[in-house]
Amino acid sequence: MNRNNEVSELIDVENAFYIGNYQTCINECNKLSKPSLEKDIFMYRSYIAQHKYRVVLDEIKASNDTPLLALRYLAEYMSNSSRKEAIVSIFDDKFQGDINELHVIWIIVGAIIYCNEETYETAMKVLVGNFNLECLSLHMHCLLKMSRVDLAKQVASTMQEKDDDATLTQLSQAWLNIQIGGEKLQDAFFIFQDLCDKFSPTLLLLNGQAVCYIGQQKYDDAEQVLRECLNRDPNNYDTLINLLALSQQKDKNSSQFSRYIAQILDDHKGSSLVSAYNKRQAEFDRLVLQFGPSNTKPIDEIVA
Repeated sequence: MNRNNEVSELIDVENAFYIGNYQTCINECNKLSKPSLEKDIFMYRSYIAQHKYRVVLDEIKASNDTPLLALRYLAEYMSNSSRKEAIVSIFDDKFQGDINELHVIWIIVGAIIYCNEETYETAMKVLVGNFNLECLSLHMHCLLKMSRVDLAKQVASTMQEKDDDATLTQLSQAWLNIQIGGEKLQDAFFIFQDLCDKFSPTLLLLNGQAVCYIGQQKYDDAEQVLRECLNRDPNNYDTLINLLALSQQKDKNSSQFSRYIAQILDDHKGSSLVSAYNKRQAEFDRLVLQFGPSNTKPIDEIVA
């Protein structure tokens, strides 16, 4: 295999991963016979994205002395809630030294974990000054989570200057357009459609289109796309979240809303929505106890 072919196939691997076509990414990795750290990184990240954590934990040992160890920690973090605090501490310690000496996957995984912890400022401290395209995309993600669209636009411009045609740049621009809203929703939709035409429709791209439709109040179109997503994977978290939002906007039907929230609570216990839901439920229960009636006897007993 010559160098140009190898680079071309790694690009195919990257693109498959970024659009959410994880099985294709794994298949493309398996086609490459030449050992490659970058290939292995995308392959194991795809297994993690598919929630196949055991594959990663079995194949990347705790004694691994390569950057792949970062992916073992990510698989542990995602699969074992009791290990989350310890994993965060490992990355805190890792970033005490010279971050520039670390392989970029340590920075990417660390930022992903900090984002999952919703400590976006900590994630940005790790990412700032790194012009790797995925680091820039993660930096922009943090800014959007913090509602700093103004600064996110600057990061998007840097990505465009670095590689305007890159799939990751296009996706990041679409996410930024969704956050801006208004007429930019149509621009975001076209980006998702172009990527569907160029590669293949994936759950990530189709859910992106559904969000654009919901933002434009095209609820029937959104429902059609989300039904297609359900047919592909009835338990996909993004699809269920978007159906949850759609049910509130379109039908005002509490039964559909309750059905989707029950499925999310049951199948995605470690998600941010479930965590926030449980916190609010606990707070509501506390307020009921605090401000509820002190006398809980039936009214007929009180009157008697």
